[in-house]
Amino acid sequence: MTSTLRLDLSTQSAQTADFPASVSINDSIDLSRHNTMALACVADTVVTLTTEAQLDTFMAKYADSAKQNKPLFVLSGGSNVLLPAQLQAVVLQPKMRGINLIAKTDSYVDIEVMAGENWHDLVVYTVNQGWYGLENLALIPGLTGAAPVQNIGAYGVQLEDCLQYVRAYHLPTKTWHHLTAADCQFGYRDSIFKRAPNTWLISCVGFRLHTNAKKILASYGDVQTVAERYAEQHGRKQAIPDDVMQAIIDIRQQKLPDPKQLANCGSFFQNPIITQDQFTTLQATYPAIVGYPMPNAMIKVAAGWLIEQAGLKGHGIAPILTHQQQALVLTNHTPYQATQEDVANAQQHIVNVVYEKFAIQLSREPVWVNSDGSIGHHEYVV
Repeated sequence: MTSTLRLDLSTQSAQTADFPASVSINDSIDLSRHNTMALACVADTVVTLTTEAQLDTFMAKYADSAKQNKPLFVLSGGSNVLLPAQLQAVVLQPKMRGINLIAKTDSYVDIEVMAGENWHDLVVYTVNQGWYGLENLALIPGLTGAAPVQNIGAYGVQLEDCLQYVRAYHLPTKTWHHLTAADCQFGYRDSIFKRAPNTWLISCVGFRLHTNAKKILASYGDVQTVAERYAEQHGRKQAIPDDVMQAIIDIRQQKLPDPKQLANCGSFFQNPIITQDQFTTLQATYPAIVGYPMPNAMIKVAAGWLIEQAGLKGHGIAPILTHQQQALVLTNHTPYQATQEDVANAQQHIVNVVYEKFAIQLSREPVWVNSDGSIGHHEYVV
């Protein structure tokens, strides 16, 4: 079910002798290049897992090892986290690989994807196979195992729309669980995994994707216009999922910086959800305000629009600045040197300015990690 093992034991410390050689355990590891925000970070211990069996092996020995007094911290692709300068924890990195076809009918396919698969590569692969449903989530950075934690979403689609189940290891009880979509308790950028950090390690995700090339969702922003242009170029009368995916890739590349070129952790602020009455009041003063209807007479407001209208596009507190093309993204202009404190200063400045102008409180999207590996629900939460 998973790919051939790819282990790197070259820097294994003598302190890891309690563990079998099949588990890669390294001490005092620089994680500055393992988080897309490129924050300076050194972890006490990093455990790289390429099979589910390795996790069983590690956890069976962990309680009796010299490391058992250190907390566990799960780190995937590092695309949605803000790491501390010193991470005094045992970092578990799920790197299992594999995409498996489980079932196929005339109308849908069921696939199982291991946690270490690159998310964007997965989207491209499924669309090329004629398996649709993930195309609107193209070019979101990170690995598949982290996708359910945030219930990632873009252009009118959320992960939960296609997710069937998650296989995850419950760290406190050392047991494996099969969680349905309902068990995951998904919400807007939320899930049971996010609400109980460092409790679960996701090893694989099951999806059901459709095979109807005429079924697309392209009504968000300018996706439809760009997708229809691609369709026309290929002699099609209407857009298909391939066109939608390529349109979204183009739009994101134009608006969002590549973390490999300019360090960032994606959308930094959640789109705030306000009442219809509050939105109507703001609309009277700001007719161009961008909002999308939500259930229960609520409106989701574009946080990027709020930040831009507050005059903060391309600004912040150096070295952390909003991106000049997309104000929703905070960028790091001194990679591998900037720290959490730098991010906190820029974040608070942006929040304060937006609140003063619109009376809307912005909330951070990426996960704040404390030095002991715990998640900072209150540290710099806005």
